[in-house]
Amino acid sequence: MFNALVMNKDEESGLASAAIEQMDVDQLPAGDVVVAVEYSTVNYKDGLCLSAKGGGLVRNYPHVGGIDFAGTVESSEDPRYKAGDKVVLTGWRVGEMHWGGYAQKARVKADWLVPLPAGLDTRQAMAVGTAGFTAMLSVMALEDHGIKDGPVLVTGAAGGVGSVATAILAALGHDVAGVTGRPETGDYLKSLGATQIVAREELNEAIKRPMEAETWGGCVDAVGGEMLARVLGQMKYGSSVAAVGLAGGAALPTTVIPFLLRGVNLLGIDSVMQPFDNRVRAWGRIAKDLPMDKLEAMVQPAVLSDLPALGADILKGQVKGRVIVDVNA
Repeated sequence: MFNALVMNKDEESGLASAAIEQMDVDQLPAGDVVVAVEYSTVNYKDGLCLSAKGGGLVRNYPHVGGIDFAGTVESSEDPRYKAGDKVVLTGWRVGEMHWGGYAQKARVKADWLVPLPAGLDTRQAMAVGTAGFTAMLSVMALEDHGIKDGPVLVTGAAGGVGSVATAILAALGHDVAGVTGRPETGDYLKSLGATQIVAREELNEAIKRPMEAETWGGCVDAVGGEMLARVLGQMKYGSSVAAVGLAGGAALPTTVIPFLLRGVNLLGIDSVMQPFDNRVRAWGRIAKDLPMDKLEAMVQPAVLSDLPALGADILKGQVKGRVIVDVNA
């Protein structure tokens, strides 16, 4: 038997609630590999899934959330993995369609796993988590298209994706401008390597013209919406924006002018169903390029019983950095 944070939906009200329950491996969904989970995280999607209505993401109840996890293979029907292997999983709708990391054991398809690279332990892997994995995919996409001279902008810089993107870009030698709506996070962002802090209000002002002064040599945008539209008009010629977030909304009130006259590239980053080779490449880059001392500064520890409250806090934008969940504590 093992512990899991299980969400059940009340059929009369249609609302879900979470409680720690004991489960058996036989109750887990089908899969090739059973993993003894050690750590998971709390991301924006987790907050949605933990909400009373499941954020529109949860497809079945009872449900175990947690959109990523790291742990040790306990048993495997796939020759690529054997008992004792350290693995990490992000994406593949785990924690939404398929039970995820908020349990001491998980059973998943072998194709969804990535061997943990040398230089990372399971706790560090989840200090990175889906947010950090997405941040690295964003940095890799900017590199593939060429980062221009000048500061690289990171919106939502104090959040999970933004924090890791800031640390990676700074470690690679770039000047990083971190956007935040909370002045008290300025020192935190500077500790990650940001060289300047931009108040969110500056980028939330009404757009008066489709192009402004060329300012940013690249951008990791974790917000979207009107802020992304404003940023597009400030990008340098031929630069790129790696867009990963929808917290500011799915609408994009812009024109084609930044794309036509400045050759700006808008790169959509989807961390869910990345090809295996790209997932391995990204995790290898994380182990190589993300400074572990900066990683530790981002971490807020949690246990399974903390998750309902933390899920609500992350939806309110009240969580700084990375929340890692020790599922065995």
